Amino acid sequence: MESVIVAIDGPSGTGKSSTSKAVAAKLGLSYLDTGAQYRAITWWMISNGIDANDADAVADAAGKPVIVSGTDPSRPTITVDGVDASGPIRTEEVTSRVSAVSAVPEVRALITELQRSIARGAAGGIVVEGRDIGTTVLPDADLKIFLTASPEARAARRSGELKGADVRATREALVKRDAADSSRKTSPLAKAGDAVEVDTTELTLDQVIECVVTLVEERRSATEGTEKRAGAK
Repeated sequence: MESVIVAIDGPSGTGKSSTSKAVAAKLGLSYLDTGAQYRAITWWMISNGIDANDADAVADAAGKPVIVSGTDPSRPTITVDGVDASGPIRTEEVTSRVSAVSAVPEVRALITELQRSIARGAAGGIVVEGRDIGTTVLPDADLKIFLTASPEARAARRSGELKGADVRATREALVKRDAADSSRKTSPLAKAGDAVEVDTTELTLDQVIECVVTLVEERRSATEGTEKRAGAK
């Protein structure tokens, strides 16, 4: 089976993580949650007393933590300096500061190179999810998908994940995060020109997964067909 690199981008609450993990598992591909890496470095900054809003301090410390991402879609892992960070990086404190840390160019340069090295090392192919994968990290990905959904649908989903969360407050937080991620100077959240947009507002998770799996299989078939024709010449 042809190796394939799939880039899945989009804002929070569109189903990126659930979709990406499921697609990777179904197709026997590796999986990388790039957002978890930015959360990991943000958690390290907080743990080491560095102000997330002090861009110079964040830039100076960016190269210190050692972040390692496991790429098994059934059990993705992430460690910082050898410590399991999968739980700590999901706290509200990290969530509220990750956009500021992510906007620092030195942080993005380091994490982007880490992501590219992981993608290059995935022999059987990989699904990489984030906000700038198709535009910046892996512009030559075999397939680029941009997931979208209405702010209301995204807030409802995220509130369901965060048991007892206020949907209205969650919506406001998502819109604020979108604005921050879309307006940053370095690698903003954006849809690649050649990405396939999938609006998940009215779709169930299973329907989104099925849609993406179909897109990947179609791309694989097209690539294999092209290579066979080239080999026959």
